Amino acid sequence: MANYKITVSYDGAGYFGWQRLKDKPTIQGTIEDALEEVFHRPCMIHGAGRTDRGAHAEGQVFSVDLPDEPAAESMQRTIEEALPSQIRIVGLEPVDRDFHALKAALGKIYRYVIWNAPQCPADLEGRVWHVPAPLAVEPMREACRVFVGDRDFASFATRPNFKQKSTCRNVRRVTFEEDGPRISITMEADGFLYKMVRNVVRAIVKVGEGRIQVEELQAILDACDRKAAPGTAPASGLYLDAVQYE
Repeated sequence: MANYKITVSYDGAGYFGWQRLKDKPTIQGTIEDALEEVFHRPCMIHGAGRTDRGAHAEGQVFSVDLPDEPAAESMQRTIEEALPSQIRIVGLEPVDRDFHALKAALGKIYRYVIWNAPQCPADLEGRVWHVPAPLAVEPMREACRVFVGDRDFASFATRPNFKQKSTCRNVRRVTFEEDGPRISITMEADGFLYKMVRNVVRAIVKVGEGRIQVEELQAILDACDRKAAPGTAPASGLYLDAVQYE
């Protein structure tokens, strides 16, 4: 057996998130079932993090013990044949025995996509956040800068049934790109809190809607209170683009 690092992309629209569930389709569960079909043994995978129900990935990473085979390309093709079309392998390589996709991660890059036009193309439904009303993009671009640096993101963390040891994160960059009706907001950080990206994006869109001012964002951060911030952007526009390692 050998330890493998596998990078996957997926369309999460038809899945209940990453983490395996007993009675619902998930990305982890689908991959583990495919691996068991190929290798005729249970294969538990260790993901670099969980993605929400309906969210997507271009560069999710997991580690897993698989038979030590010299032909990685052949193994990749065999696994892909057992996977549905919504899940694709974009990289497969043997790694050191002590590599763990979650514990070894040094950072992540998330991208959020908004379609800002009266109509949304049918092929983008479930893959973007459709905002029909016009947004003021320059204030949104300015708002992105507020979130860069070492910040306490307690106001932008939707807490599940456990408490984070710390709500402070180092956000290395937040970029704003406009390409016609497509708006992309990319965040790179050493780590992310539960629904942090979706909550930050909702606040930025509120600025674009003229419902809050850029100057108010710092006060929301300083409050360290989820109730001080706006709601949550839909999962449909969220993509895990990359997980960073040494």
